[in-house]
Amino acid sequence: MPSTTDRSGTRAVPALTAAAAAADFVLILTFAAIGRDAHARGESVTGILATAWPFLAGAAVAWLLLRVWRRPLALWPAGVAVWLGSVAIGMVLRALTGQTVVLPFVIVALLSLAVFLLGYRLIVAIVLRLRGRRRA
Repeated sequence: MPSTTDRSGTRAVPALTAAAAAADFVLILTFAAIGRDAHARGESVTGILATAWPFLAGAAVAWLLLRVWRRPLALWPAGVAVWLGSVAIGMVLRALTGQTVVLPFVIVALLSLAVFLLGYRLIVAIVLRLRGRRRA
């Protein structure tokens, strides 16, 4: 699995961590934008942020509590933690702030964010594995 350490396994690679955090951020914003567009609510930046912030907060909590920066591109546990944290905490925050939380939306969020947050990590893992085989 991809990690934030160099070949010796000792030094963190801040650029990789920043790229993974940025990818999570952009993909959660994309999820919010697609959802707003599907419901004809417009694509204003403030509207997208209003929809996305609970999920972004959930992802941030997962990053902090589970120290995702150690191996931010690993499917397990980092990807799963960010995915489930963004959905679970995001739904709680939506409920606490009076936003809609209904079962179909929870299911759509679970599936969509799984594809986004786990999908790119899976692609990175496959690419790195294939590169390693070519070098060997």
